[in-house]
Amino acid sequence: MSRRRSTLLVHLLSAVTVTALATTVLAGPAEAAPAAAPLAAPATASLAAPATVRAGAPVATTGFRFVDVPGAGVTLKANVIAPAAAGRYPAVILPSSWGLNDLEYLAQAKALAGRGYVVVSYTPRGWWASGGEIDTAGPRDMADLSRVVDWTIAQTAADPARIGAAGISYGAGLSLLGSAFDRRIRAVAVMSGWTDLVHSLYGDSTRHRQSSGLLQLSADLLGNAGPELTERLGDFAAGRDLDEIVAWANVRSPATYLDAINANRPAVLIANAWNDSFFPPNQLVDFYARLTTPKRLELRPGDHAIAEFTGVLGLENDVWTGVYRWFDQHLAGIDTGIGGEPPVLVKPHNAAREGYADWSALTSATRRYGLGQIRRLDRTGLLGGEPQAGWSKSLPTDLDTTANGGQVLISNGIAAFTGRRPQIWLPTVDRGRAGVWASERPSTAQRIRGIPTLHLELGDTAARGTVMAYLYDLDALGNAQLITHAPVSWLGTEGGDRAVDVRLPATAYDLPAGHSLTLAVDTVDPLYYDENAPGGTVTVKGGSYLDVPLK
Repeated sequence: MSRRRSTLLVHLLSAVTVTALATTVLAGPAEAAPAAAPLAAPATASLAAPATVRAGAPVATTGFRFVDVPGAGVTLKANVIAPAAAGRYPAVILPSSWGLNDLEYLAQAKALAGRGYVVVSYTPRGWWASGGEIDTAGPRDMADLSRVVDWTIAQTAADPARIGAAGISYGAGLSLLGSAFDRRIRAVAVMSGWTDLVHSLYGDSTRHRQSSGLLQLSADLLGNAGPELTERLGDFAAGRDLDEIVAWANVRSPATYLDAINANRPAVLIANAWNDSFFPPNQLVDFYARLTTPKRLELRPGDHAIAEFTGVLGLENDVWTGVYRWFDQHLAGIDTGIGGEPPVLVKPHNAAREGYADWSALTSATRRYGLGQIRRLDRTGLLGGEPQAGWSKSLPTDLDTTANGGQVLISNGIAAFTGRRPQIWLPTVDRGRAGVWASERPSTAQRIRGIPTLHLELGDTAARGTVMAYLYDLDALGNAQLITHAPVSWLGTEGGDRAVDVRLPATAYDLPAGHSLTLAVDTVDPLYYDENAPGGTVTVKGGSYLDVPLK
């Protein structure tokens, strides 16, 4: 990483969050590889009586200061801000996001300190001026996080019995993983984070092209990727040694350590977006269901790190307000009322927010829509009724259509602010390249809540292949707004007939009365790598159906 490029990016970050200092781009020391992070001993009693903290009652804070924190064989760049009065305070540790540094959270660090928290933000190893190579939330990162906890207790007014961790994206994953390896972490706020890195990179056996490409670009520009990450990303892009990549990703998945998290019992808040193109929400829903600690799940419109973005700028933000309340409840000892609220909060794409006792309560019925024969007149099949047999629709394997999942971060990110989902005009979808099925137009609104599932019967397929499925809200003028979408691939050794099932990402969407629920299936999407051989075909057959969860 060149000094000139690093300095330019520091100033770019300054324009968004804080006035960055040129010293944050100085090279860090060489790495000394430590062993995997040990499980820390339980926290002891506070060293002094906890300071009185009242939500909404600001306290005076110390000045913001940069510090060097000894990690596991490397030096980590960090900053600290804390209440000014003497006493012991709850503490929050904020690891920075992938590609950013410890200045990322300055606005929120000030806000938390003003509420009575010691706040330590740090840049994980391998990024910017922190030492070592990027470990991608591996054992070295876990050891580093425990060292940051050690330093925070020893060098600040932090109460060792009231330590929390939070972050966005990479910082979220580090925080949640850290709660499995260090039981001193008593509360966690996971914003746009992951629980299953295999699913994030390789969901439904389909490699995610654009999101992994951005991860690699960030590492090349802003960090010290090192040979391990470089090799893994290269293998991923080339589609080779995928078993090794899966094993590597499992080590970095909080779901792998769910038993340890449940045993340590941190209070876990998970906040994510319906259309997160890096970490789709199904993995979070599955993790949440198996989590036995105090827990809360919040899902909102948007893409990766979009819902919480205005909070990073220091503006009022619903996600960060929830984080304050979570930490006040579980670290500061203040009854904010959040513990008595429904623990599952969802904001549908086009309706008011809703609360539920658990995830399963979102869905009260499931409706099966059979895929019918394609009609000659409009080259569209009926979506509805029992699955029909005796028909087929062939799709070319290397020709795209206007049906797509949009651009990573952009399409659904804009939707979070405008309320308008990615949209196409359905007549532009080439019916020679895609299959399209549309339902009858209901007289009442259909409240879709949960995870739609698609079952496709495929005929005479190649041993390896991919199809893309898009679920749309179609109005009377042909405008189709994307509700949710997913790819699915198969990696067999023999061709022939097969069935594939795909869980589309969870969603909450009200299909208006008079609109048609519409399914489009093709074989190419720039968001993903596909497994199709050029010049081939994939044939969708009768017996296929879509199950839609309804409220």
